[in-house]
Formats: sequence, structure tokens, C-alpha cells
Amino acid sequence: MAEHHSTQRPIDAHGIIGDLRSAALVDDQGSIDFFCWPEFDSPSIFLSLLDSPAAGIFQLAPVLANARRQQIYLPDSNVLQTRWLGDEAVVEVTDLLAIDEDPQQPPLLVRRVRVVSGRATLHLQCAPRHDYGRAATRARLDGAGVCFEAPGQPGLRLVASQPLHIERDAALAQFTLEQGQGAEFIFGGLEDPRVTGNDSDLHLRRTLKFWRDWIGQSNYRGRWREMVNRSALALKLLTSRRHGSILAAATFGLPESPGGERNWDYRYTWVRDASFTVYAFMRLGFVAEANAYMGWLRGRVSDCHGQPMKLNILYGIDGRQELPESPLPHLSGHGGAQPVRIGNQAYDQVQLDIFGELLDAVYLVNKYGEAISHEGWQHTIKVVDQVCATWQQKDVGIWEMRGEQHHFLHSRLMCWVALDRAIRLASKRSLPAPFARWDQTRQAIYDDIWSQFWDEQRGHFVQHIGSTALDGSMLLMPLVRFVSAKDPRWLATLDAIENSLVRDGMVYRYRNDDSGIDGLPGREGAFAACSFWYVECLARAGRVEQAHLEFEQLLRYANPLGLYAEEFDSHGRHLGNTPQALTHLALISAACFLDRRLSGDKSVWQP
Repeated sequence: MAEHHSTQRPIDAHGIIGDLRSAALVDDQGSIDFFCWPEFDSPSIFLSLLDSPAAGIFQLAPVLANARRQQIYLPDSNVLQTRWLGDEAVVEVTDLLAIDEDPQQPPLLVRRVRVVSGRATLHLQCAPRHDYGRAATRARLDGAGVCFEAPGQPGLRLVASQPLHIERDAALAQFTLEQGQGAEFIFGGLEDPRVTGNDSDLHLRRTLKFWRDWIGQSNYRGRWREMVNRSALALKLLTSRRHGSILAAATFGLPESPGGERNWDYRYTWVRDASFTVYAFMRLGFVAEANAYMGWLRGRVSDCHGQPMKLNILYGIDGRQELPESPLPHLSGHGGAQPVRIGNQAYDQVQLDIFGELLDAVYLVNKYGEAISHEGWQHTIKVVDQVCATWQQKDVGIWEMRGEQHHFLHSRLMCWVALDRAIRLASKRSLPAPFARWDQTRQAIYDDIWSQFWDEQRGHFVQHIGSTALDGSMLLMPLVRFVSAKDPRWLATLDAIENSLVRDGMVYRYRNDDSGIDGLPGREGAFAACSFWYVECLARAGRVEQAHLEFEQLLRYANPLGLYAEEFDSHGRHLGNTPQALTHLALISAACFLDRRLSGDKSVWQP
């Protein structure tokens, strides 16, 4: 397809709407330029964000010269409103993916436009392009609607309260509305009986009620309530109502390095996110979501069929294990960043840290949610025994390096967490366990970290054995309670991280230009989750005033809707897939801890 990067909006110029089955990005010019249908990880139907309108787009916008544009969410919801303020008129477009009582229903997109003031002419173009823009989609008129079909692909239909016509297999409309007048457009499956022009009010009311009832359960009452609730709403939007899993992000192919090749598919569920997800949801009072996620995880651990237990790093939302990676060479990429990849080959990597994240999540759910079952404990014993057998092996580490394997500090750390949480859980619940062997292994890992990963000459911990480099994942050492947040050696490491990896509160995962460790050319941006971990480390170390300032700066790097992608560029603009669950999880944790410290509350929530 042709290169039309000038038509692409920046990553942070987008809001997201979703129905817990799929999600769509809406830019601040009224275009839906990313939407996979009918599932989060299905092929796209709108993908101009990664190419041009030729890859699929749904535009709905007024013709208003020099209008100021704004995007807001209707309060306490994931219903998005894009607004134009011009001399001649004020116009608003309201977008939502309807939440239906039946989770099996395919996504239903509702777009409503209203002229708040003045008079405006509006332009609509709906041009779905099936299968990532590879299929030949054909449009045909059908009564008050337009049908879109492609061989072997699910059929789609658009109905409108305004007359539609077809050009180049796209549905078009141009119409003028006076003050107080509106129009509505409903887009969904070809055979979906809900795709009619009569029910947009009902869909809006029902969807608003769902989101407001849900966020109303939040128990966070701190000073950053709006940002914390927005992060919680973003996390909920990334969960699967049918499966209980949670996506790493809603998108694929958005570059971590402008014009570079770090363009991954994040529409899957990483086991690593388990403890962070459970931690965040539990802290805010969303026990049902944490329990549902753990139910999904139990399905992955128990699905062994008598074979040795194998825990993958990531899975499909439905639990499938193989996610082969392939490029989409026909797409020009966001800002020319190629290749655009779908699938994620990291599914077959070895990353020993995931056992620690899994066991941390199991421990937290047992403490604040549902108690572990007999069968669940038997699976846990298998996991811990596997850690005992493998903790001394090399792996690719938390950042899924595509270079050589190493003995990574973070992998060792999380193996220690796995043993520690299992021993704690067995002790508290009086569960049978080989305590002596587990405790011996836990002590061996502890000693190994202090002897092998502490660099006496440089006075800080190192990324992996044989390295002198620092790593943003070290910030988890006090957060998982391996080391005191005020231990002199940890404080020296924190200072070294500050001097080497921190730039205006933005924290880099590692300096790959020094180490060459990740096997890829180019330099990535600062990692947003590490930046929020850094804030929490500062607060736990007693540097509360500095933590407060750094946190406020990070909040300003959110997009206007309070959303974050995976990384920041040197100007604090967004890079990578969006919205990123891990970033919002880390924000919630930092906000909760820092708020209590600033309030003088010593009874900090403890995992």
C-alpha cells in the first residue's frame, strides 16, 4: 500500500473504546483507525493507523476550518466524546462499543453526532478492509444500510439515519445539521439483529450504566482519584469477559523506536502481568476481576494432561499456546516503522521469572480473594518443584531479549519470590509441603543474588552475571520485598539507576546502546512502567517529596484522556502499543503507596 504517514495521527492522539471482547482506537479528528473484529486478536477491519486509509478507516467529522479539537470520556465510563469548537459551530461525536447482556454477541459500534451550537456540514466515510487490509472487501447497498463482504471473512453492515451511497467500496455520506440536531450510525455483524437505526439511546444508557456501576466499586479515595479510576477503566477494557484474561495492550505494530523495527503484537496475555494485575485490582477492591484472572491462569497450569508442566510466557486470550509471528509487508507501518508484525514468537522463549509472578498472584488471591483448592495446591507444588530444578539456568529475561541467554538478576529474583510465596502460603494455610527443601532452595537463591549480582567495584547490583550494566527491572527488588527499601546497598543501586537510566523521571529499561544485549538495532524509548516503579521506590525509600514531584511529572505525560502507551520518547510523547496494561498497573500501585505516605498513613496495604 502507498505511504501516507502524513495522514496518521500520533499514538497519543487516540482514545480507546471497547466491549470486553474487542477494542477500537479513535483519533482526535473523529477517525476510527484501528479496530480488530470480532475479537481483540482477530484480523483488523480498520487499520489506517499502521498504513493509510486504504487499510481501512471510519471517519465521521464536521467540515470546520481551524476548529479546536478535544476528546473526553463521559464521566466514569469508556464512552468517548470527540468535540470540535469552531467559529461557526460546536460539534460532538460520541463513540462506544455497546456492552450487551450476552457476552457472546459480536462487537456493535455506535457513533452519534450532534451539533451543540451553530450549523455544520458533516462528512462520513466507512471503509472497512478485511484481514489486515489484504482481502478484497466489496460494499453493496442494502435498504437503509451498506453491507461489506470479502471471501472467507465475516460480513459487516452499517446502518445510518442519513442517506448513504457507495464509492470505491466505501460508504459515504455528507449532510448538514442545525443546532440541536443529530445523526447516528450503527456498525456490526452482517447477521446481527442489533444493527438497526433505532436503539442507539438504549445502547448508550446500558453501556454507561455498565461502566459506572463497575468503577463505582473502586475503593480508592486518594488525591489522584481521576487518574487511578481512568487506569482501572483502561485495565477493565483490556480484559476478556468470556475468558478472564487480560491483554498486554490493545494494539500491534506500534513502534517502540520511531521508524525502527521494534514493532510487536501485544494483543495477548502475559503471565508476567498476573501479579501486577491481581495486585492492582485487589488494591482497588475489584476482587471478582482478580479471581477471574486467576481462574484463567489455573486453566493454563492445569492443562498438562499428565505431561510435565509447561508454563508459557504468553498465551492467546482464549488460552491457545502457539502464536507464530509473521510480518505484514504490505503495510507501511506507523511513521514508516517496519516490519509490522502479528503473532509473537516470545511464546516459545524461556523466561524463568514468570514462576515468581504466578506464585505472587496465587499468594495474593489467597490472602484477599478465594482460598486455593486442593487441586490448585497440587499444581502449585509442581510449579515450585520446577523452580527448584531450573533456577540456575540461563534465560532471555523479563525484556524478552532476542540476543544471547544470560543469568539475569530479575529471573533469579522472581525464582526467589516463587519459593518465598509458596512457603508463606503453605505456612498460613497449614498446607503440606516439602518445607526443608523449599527453604534450602530459597536461601540458596538469596545467597546467589547477593554474591553473584552485587558489583563491589561499582557499588550496585548488575543486570546479569558478567555484566556491569543496570536494568530497570531492579526497581522491583524492594517492591517484591527481597530487600529493604532503605538497605544501603539497595539505595546505592537506586542512585546508580537514577544517574544512568533516569531522564526527567522517565526510566529506560536498559542502555542497549552500551550493552548491545537485546539483539536489535536502534534505541528504544523510556519504559513507562519502570518510571512508575521508580516513583514507588523513591517513596518507599523515604524520598517522598522527590517521589511526589516525579509522579506529577509522569502524570503530565499521559495523553489528554489519561491513557499511556508502553514507552516515552525524548519529548515525553508516546511510543509502542497502547494503552499498555503494565503502565496503568504500575501507576495504580505508585498512586496508592504515595498517597498514603503523603497522608501520613503508616498502615500501608501489604501484599
